[in-house]
Amino acid sequence: MELRFEIKQLQLKETFSIAYGNYNKREALLVELSYQNYKGYGECVAIDYYKINLSSFILKLKEIQSQIEVHRIIHPKDFFSFLLNLNLHPFLLSALDCAYWDLYGKLENKSFIELNNLPTENLVESSITISVGEIDHQIEKINKSGWNKFKVKCKGLNKGHVEKLLSLDDHIALDSNASFTDEDCSWLQENAEVEKFSYLEQPRPIDHYKILSKNSFANWMADEDCQNIDSLEELVPYYKSINIKLMKCGGLTPALGMIKKARELNYKIMIGCMTESSVGISAGCVLTGLVDFVDLDGANLIANDYATGSTVDNGKIILADKPGLGIHLK
Repeated sequence: MELRFEIKQLQLKETFSIAYGNYNKREALLVELSYQNYKGYGECVAIDYYKINLSSFILKLKEIQSQIEVHRIIHPKDFFSFLLNLNLHPFLLSALDCAYWDLYGKLENKSFIELNNLPTENLVESSITISVGEIDHQIEKINKSGWNKFKVKCKGLNKGHVEKLLSLDDHIALDSNASFTDEDCSWLQENAEVEKFSYLEQPRPIDHYKILSKNSFANWMADEDCQNIDSLEELVPYYKSINIKLMKCGGLTPALGMIKKARELNYKIMIGCMTESSVGISAGCVLTGLVDFVDLDGANLIANDYATGSTVDNGKIILADKPGLGIHLK
């Protein structure tokens, strides 16, 4: 097996504004695993509020490259056990895990969905993100969009803006990226109208969730508070829903276990993304038959997608009818 990797620049179609800052581009680390002329791909991206440094990932990959390249081809879940012993950051672990699933499926001539016997009927539509901005401009974007579901970003709580969004006859979620206060959260979860929002994502900074109640009108959804399967039990009294992102939890292999555990704990589940190319989005798409919400608009937000695979067309998930994750570079 051969390991290759390179850093790519993802250019956004327009400035993406969230509570953490404004962004015109992202750096992505593309990972390629190849064997017998078959190639599998995975990806992770540099996110400043996660303190991700892709240069350190490159150094780590160079350090472990020989261990990976001498490894024989085994089942992906067994290969993931091998990866766990390499002391990898979850973002990098995810890129390698996804690349190996893609490669293994191509070698076996079976898709990830076939290999794991996953459902593909009646897939939930993805939302598209409306970045922070003037409320009337956000509403104009919603009204002009061909998508049916929207995640509206905000920085802090403006009750007038909330009322305007609630008056729309659309599937709208609210994501403050941890910019709400305890008082904001109390007002929201005691307001019956807030039930109209599909969900309210990560209202408070990490570990400041104890003001929240899952038995309120708000469908609170954990994002940064829910990093992996170990987070789930503690969050039960506070959150109704969780956002699983492959990079946070370490890839497709742990995501499957996380979904199973979340179902046992009666969570609603979303498959989410960051600003990613079709490499990362294709990996997320294969899990959409298992979840209640989907937010996989990342590749739709960039101008220079360098891969093909599963796609999201105005919110509709179109799965690649190819082995592995169906990923190919342009």
